[in-house]
Amino acid sequence: MLLKRKDKVTKDYDVIIIGSGLAGMTAANRLAKNGRSVLLLEAHNKLGGFATWFYRANKKHVFDVSLHGFPFGMKKTCRKYWNKKIADHIVQLEDVRFINPQYSIQSKFTREDFTDKLVNEFKVELETVNDFYDFIENMNFYDDQSMTNRDLFEKFFPGRIDIVRFLMEPIVYANGSTLDDPAITYGIVFSNFMSRGVYTFKGGTDHLIKMMQEELLSNDVDIKKLSKIDKIVIENGIAKGVMLKDQYIKSKVVLSNANLRSTILNMAGENHFSPNFIEKTKAVRMNSSSCQVYMAIKPQMKIPYIGDLVFTSTHPTFDTNALLDFKITSRTFSVYYPEGRPYDEEPRYSIVSSTNSHFSDWNDLDEDTYKKEKQIMIDETIESLKKFIPDIIERIDYVDAATPRTVKKYVHHEGGSSFGTKFEGLEVSMNLHKQVKGLFHAGSVGIIMSGWLGAANYGVIQSNEIESYLYELEKNNVMDEGQIHV
Repeated sequence: MLLKRKDKVTKDYDVIIIGSGLAGMTAANRLAKNGRSVLLLEAHNKLGGFATWFYRANKKHVFDVSLHGFPFGMKKTCRKYWNKKIADHIVQLEDVRFINPQYSIQSKFTREDFTDKLVNEFKVELETVNDFYDFIENMNFYDDQSMTNRDLFEKFFPGRIDIVRFLMEPIVYANGSTLDDPAITYGIVFSNFMSRGVYTFKGGTDHLIKMMQEELLSNDVDIKKLSKIDKIVIENGIAKGVMLKDQYIKSKVVLSNANLRSTILNMAGENHFSPNFIEKTKAVRMNSSSCQVYMAIKPQMKIPYIGDLVFTSTHPTFDTNALLDFKITSRTFSVYYPEGRPYDEEPRYSIVSSTNSHFSDWNDLDEDTYKKEKQIMIDETIESLKKFIPDIIERIDYVDAATPRTVKKYVHHEGGSSFGTKFEGLEVSMNLHKQVKGLFHAGSVGIIMSGWLGAANYGVIQSNEIESYLYELEKNNVMDEGQIHV
């Protein structure tokens, strides 16, 4: 049931889920399919979390917020944990381009194509390329984490900064990795992307979330939007429900799809956890944030085909610090053609420029300077786009921009993080229920569980943990009732 803002929740639940990002929604759907009663609470006016969109000019223009690329695994996850109709809307992006001072390459972003480029363009021995793939494909969370991404590339491609850029730059945009992060944060994500290429959702994010909401409601998930939770109720070390304003809603399990640190330090409260766990939580670093410039093309006007994803940079070499620098030198252009939104009444073209950034660079600006810098970013982005579409200014009908402050405002991520937490966040998230019984977390954590696929799969993982907890709870209750009966 879709509850209105003014509706009161009148019953208890097996599971209450705070936040409707892809992790929260996927967990809700899986638990509901298992017959669990689920209440999904969302602070915003629509589901999706960072997988979202917005309209402008009386819905004449629609923009997807997230970079529109994810691995083939998203298709399998949607088919298994959502439905075939959703999975069938996931289609491959055939044309990914890399344009920078070191090279200009067009790729299908598959293992076969990357292998061809490494051997024929970068002159690497085929055996070395295969060894590299074999190594990263066998990585797992329980391996020794001392190897960094920098170590990984030096092991297989010593001194080849051009190859580091080719292999690393797209993943930086996908999950905010740096050369100093554990190599597993790169290996697992790269392996996922490189198995079958890059995919997107045909119809746009708005169409996807609409389909997901319909699926949730068909499985009897109760959904309440505009419902920001401030407190998780914990009694004697056990999660008992949540406070929604002045209303106490009871449940056997609480799953937070909110920011990890906010969940523990704010909504739950430090006093419910061991000092060591709180120390680890406070040490969790938030990942980087991002800026976007949204450009809508005038109705009835087209743009030439320039590829689906264009990774472009003017920086001489690959540098993760430069990728995050306030003075932008690297942009990824996501190009949306009408073929990608076949359900719209009128053909639409739009281009979204994405750049990684530091929250502090934007958050510390006064309001006048902030507006000025946003306009500079817009102007420079359009100027950069002129290299591909010289008359782009004449074609643009509407422009908007977002910064890390925008992310913080709408998604409530600490530090405006676009990619959750750094690697250490995954351990804290996975062990939350060992500190407080019945309290779980799922979301973009540890870099590995970032992006659309990582978040959705983490929702599945945590729903399995919740099922195990509920099973034990029910089994113990039956045993207790039997003892009383005797």
